[in-house]
Amino acid sequence: MFDQGQRKSACNAIASVMLALPLCASAALGGVSASSEADRAAMNGSMRVLPGAKYTVHEIEAPSGTKIREYVSPAGNIFAVAWDGPIMPDLRQTLGNYFDRYTAAAAGRQAGRRQIEVREPDFVVQARGHMRAFSGTAYLPQALPEGVAPEELR
Repeated sequence: MFDQGQRKSACNAIASVMLALPLCASAALGGVSASSEADRAAMNGSMRVLPGAKYTVHEIEAPSGTKIREYVSPAGNIFAVAWDGPIMPDLRQTLGNYFDRYTAAAAGRQAGRRQIEVREPDFVVQARGHMRAFSGTAYLPQALPEGVAPEELR
């Protein structure tokens, strides 16, 4: 059906697409803001951009009412994320490379606890909630723009 050259071209094309896929969903904590649109599409939500003096906020609202706010530095890096709403967002997507550290900390908690807090020198997350009321904040202390306090991230 295909000759050897066509098969090789097809395999190379498929490999290129597969390698590019993880980059499309990198609008997570520590990622770059250029792919926030991929998050919006994944949530089937709407997005608004709220510019500020020290950072910009990309706020994505899902049809469920859950909102995710991605805090973007002037350099275009996501230094913090926050969420709230009736449904817990996909934290694997939201926390990106930091998700495994979060789940490791959460695994050590007692069942039934409604709040999880992780405080490490380079990663902080506070998550809380119960059915129909979830919220949380995660940030990278070393990446906070000058003059931005963690309390501003809501």
